[in-house]
Amino acid sequence: MRSYAAQRAGLAIVQLAVLSVLVFVLTSLLPGDAADLRFTETLTPSQVAALRAELGLDQPPVERFVHWLGNVLTGDLGTSLISGGPVVDIVRHSIGATLVLTLATLAIVVPLAVALGIVMGTRENGRVDRAITSITLALSAIPDFVIAVVLVAVFSLKLGWLPATWIGGNLLSSPALLILPIAVLFGRTVCLLSRQVRAGTVAALNAEYVTQARRLGIPRRQLLLRHVLPNAAVPGVQELARTGDTLLGGVLVVEAIFAIPGFATALVDGVETRDIPTVQGLTLVLAVAALLINLGADLVCNRLVPRTALLR
Repeated sequence: MRSYAAQRAGLAIVQLAVLSVLVFVLTSLLPGDAADLRFTETLTPSQVAALRAELGLDQPPVERFVHWLGNVLTGDLGTSLISGGPVVDIVRHSIGATLVLTLATLAIVVPLAVALGIVMGTRENGRVDRAITSITLALSAIPDFVIAVVLVAVFSLKLGWLPATWIGGNLLSSPALLILPIAVLFGRTVCLLSRQVRAGTVAALNAEYVTQARRLGIPRRQLLLRHVLPNAAVPGVQELARTGDTLLGGVLVVEAIFAIPGFATALVDGVETRDIPTVQGLTLVLAVAALLINLGADLVCNRLVPRTALLR
């Protein structure tokens, strides 16, 4: 376990190095910069050039990358070109709503998806299995923004039961703000995860060691909890890592739809104003989060079924 963890940690460091280069290069390719957006008819070309030099935009890309990477390694994500404040503060102020939305969704999705997957797997090709499969496939085929529009139209505009956006709202005083965003994220996530748990359950139930355990008279409950579930959980955990990546992207879409003051708002504002350090910092944080999710999933899979390390 320790050697596998060290191996995966080493690979994660290499991936992080590649990610940092990609984040810097891709964000640097955005058309225009903060100086261009500040350009007005009252500024002369020399004044624009002086502004670009003041913002450090006239330096060669390699020099800017080395300077940025050195700061990142010390925990400094740079300074916003627009507000003049540290990018770390922007991350700190915007990450709260995103974390609450993501964790609340996972807290609901994971137990329900595992339960549905086990129910479907233990009733393979039965009526319950076919019914749940049909519903989950139908839900997963609907884009998130379509579900969001329908839910807002019905529960906010027509019935008036739930707030349509977070504008002017406070999560502490109005937890109902979370209901519609979680409902949008819930559908696709629970569908994908439950299907993988079902597949793992079916495979485990058809394995020879489970057949032998049945011959030995091991009670069904003990058989499911101690022998089937750990093996069935492996594809579920792997899918959860992929779902975590997808969920991060989905959260950004949902934040934009419901005007949630999270990462999406800060990222969109940074792109619109060509605040490159802010865009780089936020993108790097999201990339690191996705990397850590996948690393954690690999370690959990190895812990549940050690032989999975040999399959990689």
